[in-house]
Amino acid sequence: MKRLIFDPSLIWVLAIILIIAEIFVNVLVVQRVPYTEIDWKAYMQEVEGVVNGTWDYTQLKGDTGPLVYPAGFVYFFGILYYITNLGQNIRAAQYIFVGFYVLTLILVFRIYSKARKIPPYVLLFLCCTSYRVHSIYVLRLFNDPVAMVFLYAAINLFIEDYWTLGSIFYSLAVSIKMNILLFAPALLLAYIATQGIRGTVKQLSICAAIQIILGAPFLLSNPIGYISGAFNLGRVFLYEWTVNWRCIPEELFTHRGFHIFLLALHLGLLGIFALPWFRFMKSFAKLKSTKVDLVSQLFLLPLFTANFIGIALSRSLHYQFYVWYFHTLPYLLWSTPYSNTLRICILGVMELCWNTFPSTNESSIALHVCHLLIIVGLFVRRNPAKDLNFPVKKSSD
Repeated sequence: MKRLIFDPSLIWVLAIILIIAEIFVNVLVVQRVPYTEIDWKAYMQEVEGVVNGTWDYTQLKGDTGPLVYPAGFVYFFGILYYITNLGQNIRAAQYIFVGFYVLTLILVFRIYSKARKIPPYVLLFLCCTSYRVHSIYVLRLFNDPVAMVFLYAAINLFIEDYWTLGSIFYSLAVSIKMNILLFAPALLLAYIATQGIRGTVKQLSICAAIQIILGAPFLLSNPIGYISGAFNLGRVFLYEWTVNWRCIPEELFTHRGFHIFLLALHLGLLGIFALPWFRFMKSFAKLKSTKVDLVSQLFLLPLFTANFIGIALSRSLHYQFYVWYFHTLPYLLWSTPYSNTLRICILGVMELCWNTFPSTNESSIALHVCHLLIIVGLFVRRNPAKDLNFPVKKSSD
């Protein structure tokens, strides 16, 4: 029993139990908890424009404003549009998102089982305390969870050495929501370390080709309109929905200089971590073919850290953005030098911050403190050989 709770090699046992339990819990949530309309109707209106023959991205709109997601979003939610009786059958959509939620857990738990980084009991946090995440999936029907399903599928493929297929799934994830690009700096280093320059060009070409193929009808109709609408990096979010920057005045929040400042910090941190990440990836490339135990740790930490840095320094975080890093937080915290007590406290405080609606000065400050603690802990453990204490054990031992 003690091993089932604390031994990372047995994480799959609790994972199976939790996945079965989550199926019943999510069905119960769909049946008993009222659905809340936020973006689903707007998604269907945007998709309906394409169904009616509009390929000019500037003309695709919903109740919440113009369409701001890449073409993959249109195709994927177009399928849901027909499955759900032109978007009217909300209950059917909820059960489809229950499937997305369960599939996400399966993919994430498989990653954790391969890495053997965290003790099994931490999975309880991912399932039993995640009120906000359950809501995002089955009560709000956002597109963020869909993008993350494709992302975690890509990561599973990468760690199994299926790089081309992984690149396809990664690009599909980007085509649904652009936040997936936050993983790109570490993934680029992984390409270079494992595939070489020629292989990197190949993988980047695959990613680009997916975007061009999916976006072709919109690019042919209005290329500038599509690119500026679907990949708008300068978009300013509404202050009223921010989770992370409630602690500053709205005038500063919307100021372009503040955006440039955060971008500079983001790039600076990526630069600081770049060399250690590349060493991780080189070690991953060297060891993965020998089936060394836990080798996926060398790939996962840079990938999850790059995403986390991008989120921590985002100009604004909305409540649905929690799923961008929620399932990676235990891995990141168990990669820091902190005690288990402090790690669990950080997870708990972050959950409270994301469940405070509307956000307050206190909740946004607390969230920044948690982000800072994680980044500092990861910086301390940035040396792959000495600080991470990565166990190298050959399969023949």
